[in-house]
Amino acid sequence: MKKRLLRFVLLRSHPDTGVEEGVFNVAYHVTRKSLIPQVDRQALQDLLRWFETNLAIPTRFNRSRSKYRRNTAASWLKPTATEHIDKMRALAAILQKNGYHVSQITTDRPGYVVFEDDHQLVAEPFRDER
Repeated sequence: MKKRLLRFVLLRSHPDTGVEEGVFNVAYHVTRKSLIPQVDRQALQDLLRWFETNLAIPTRFNRSRSKYRRNTAASWLKPTATEHIDKMRALAAILQKNGYHVSQITTDRPGYVVFEDDHQLVAEPFRDER
């Protein structure tokens, strides 16, 4: 049996991908705009710094080589990335505490893989799963 990939998402679709929006954008937004209490903002900033140090920024977010391409892929954590998953759960808990509904979703069919490393996989969703 394949191991299932994990993703932490909000209950809204990303305008480029058509799939659930990941949590990093909202985490950066609420910390920059001071939309949450200082103690939570500091905890989020610490977690975001951890991810900046310990999770590679993918080199691709789509299959196209066109200079007009849009980011159409979604990032998934591998089940073996247990420390990353724990940190993501902590990040999600802070967002939840501040009114953002975060869900953990899983799949073994992420789509067309455009980037992969030891901790994550980035895939453009299959058309029927957008």
